[in-house]
Amino acid sequence: MDLPTPAEPDGLTDSAATADRTDLNDLTDFADLTDLADRTERHVKRPRILVIGGKLDHVRKARELGLDVVHAQFPDEYDRGHWPYVDQALLLDYGDTERLLPLVRALHAAYPFQAAVSLFELGLLPAARINEALGLGGESVETVELLMDKWRMRRHLAAKGISPVACAVGRSARDVREFVAAYGLPIIVKPIRESGSLGVFPIRDRADVDAVAERFRSLDDGHWATKDLAFADSFDEFLMEEFLDGPEVSVETLTFDGRHVVVAVTDKECGGPGFVEIGHAQPSGHSAGTLNEVTRLVTDFLDAVGLRNGPGHTEVKLTSRGPRIVESHNRVGGDRINELTEIAYGVDMERHALGAAFGLVEPLTASPEARGGAAVRFLTPEPGRVVEVTGVDAVRADPAFVELQLEVGPGDEVPPLTWNEDKVGHVVARGATATEAIANSRRLAAAIHVRTESTESVEPVEPVEPVEPFA
Repeated sequence: MDLPTPAEPDGLTDSAATADRTDLNDLTDFADLTDLADRTERHVKRPRILVIGGKLDHVRKARELGLDVVHAQFPDEYDRGHWPYVDQALLLDYGDTERLLPLVRALHAAYPFQAAVSLFELGLLPAARINEALGLGGESVETVELLMDKWRMRRHLAAKGISPVACAVGRSARDVREFVAAYGLPIIVKPIRESGSLGVFPIRDRADVDAVAERFRSLDDGHWATKDLAFADSFDEFLMEEFLDGPEVSVETLTFDGRHVVVAVTDKECGGPGFVEIGHAQPSGHSAGTLNEVTRLVTDFLDAVGLRNGPGHTEVKLTSRGPRIVESHNRVGGDRINELTEIAYGVDMERHALGAAFGLVEPLTASPEARGGAAVRFLTPEPGRVVEVTGVDAVRADPAFVELQLEVGPGDEVPPLTWNEDKVGHVVARGATATEAIANSRRLAAAIHVRTESTESVEPVEPVEPVEPFA
């Protein structure tokens, strides 16, 4: 399970390029850790952070902020690209906190870090548990669990009179029928503790009512990887909610000692059967009055769940009865939302999340002013085997282009669009306004032609390397 790290000269230096990258899975006892600690004394003292999971960019940004970096990561997610930025790598299923915590305790005793941080959904609860166990501050386990468990969150909000939404937990078709009898159609059925539009079913007619419980349970078919699911029992029960009409936005926030600052409001476009997000744009095009309502709701919500510091990504429906909370996370939004915020507002929320606890990033005193528009459009070609990809060079040459990622090439399979991980790429574009950026992102996405055919009618094609993010 362990991924070997390269041999390096004994001792630590101040150079990121030659820093000691110890695979902590190879440290078998406390004596090993003590030896590691002795060697670190020769290293120039810098604040140290434990980064749990996430992208290569997260450890890169931590290093650029001047931090020593310990990185807990899945073995197959760690490679030589991490080496310049990571001092020690702990390679394991970090969701297994019973295994993780003893290793981290021993590591911290010999090689102390000042904070555990995660910008990735699966790392949020491990980070909170580590911070709590070691007395490092950070968000409480109670707050993180409240945000991850949508049923608990709904009950908590109802007790405080915030964002009322009818809901109940179900396990069977009978439970669905009883909920529909009480609240009518349509309704939403979804996992209690997952994200990424996974397993979200809109129920619009009686046939759906009778079938949805079995369809939900069929998701537990064993094909999920460990890092796909936040919890192993995610398909044992489901949450039923009244349908919330209207468009959806997400509110991107940074919190400083309980003071919430709205950095951006992101307009969303959803598609597919399960509300998969296929486009985002900033700044929001909604009226000032609507945005003021949304801001008040989200700040009240963050107070209610006890968020004290760091990023927040809160999804809100703008219903005919006023804004309603959908769900929230104490992390930066995915799907390139941080990149949009950098373009539209000049704020890198990931750097704030990594550096704020160390005083390395100046806290925001007010919401930033927009300085342009930014939009992302996701590539959702027809399902099937890819036989041809064209248009990449023309898109990269376009003056509105910011970033392209394409994860498939000839020979690869495009799955049906059922959740966020089924999207095969994206284009990020800029504009003088959000409207212009949206038009540019749609135009550029349309220029990327991913031609697919049924797997029954296509001969095997030699795969090619996917297109990596390029700015």
